[in-house]
Amino acid sequence: MPFNLPIFLTWLRIVLIPLIIGVYYLPGIILTLQNKNKVAAAIFTLAALTDWFDGFLARKLNQTSVFGAFLDPVADKLMVTAALLVLVQLIRLDAAIALVIVGREIAISALREWMANIGASERVAVNSLGKFKTACQMIAIPLLLYYSPIRILGWFSVNTRVLGASLLYLAALLTIWSMLYYMKLAWSQIRDRAS
Repeated sequence: MPFNLPIFLTWLRIVLIPLIIGVYYLPGIILTLQNKNKVAAAIFTLAALTDWFDGFLARKLNQTSVFGAFLDPVADKLMVTAALLVLVQLIRLDAAIALVIVGREIAISALREWMANIGASERVAVNSLGKFKTACQMIAIPLLLYYSPIRILGWFSVNTRVLGASLLYLAALLTIWSMLYYMKLAWSQIRDRAS
């Protein structure tokens, strides 16, 4: 197993996942709910930043590896799934939206693995639609974890509940759209293999 800075950042993201969940299990005497929200949002934001930096550094330092390419999306999916489950438990997200997002991740991961096994992985490579969906999720989730208005420049307030929920609903729509897009790209292979 190779070890370099990008892979270290990916492992760091995985280590941060239980902290996002664990902060909500701390007794109220240690942290109020509002402080738990702030800490969880900060941890998730840090984890999301490691996602961007590990890919950037892997390309910049020419440290891409097969193991890193495998571990990075696993870390991303674990991080998003854990945060969505926390949001469902906190009644800040409908379970159906979480199911759509997590279900799509499982389905597309399986599709990509199958396409790689038949030598057609380039047909379902990540595209800009998937990247935009991920960006919406990575902004929405810490907003919903934070769950309090954010004042900007002392006079403008951002309603994190509304903005976070809107972005997550948009992410769910993009999730369905991108799943249909990937299925369409793979359909000829699926049809040919089934017959």
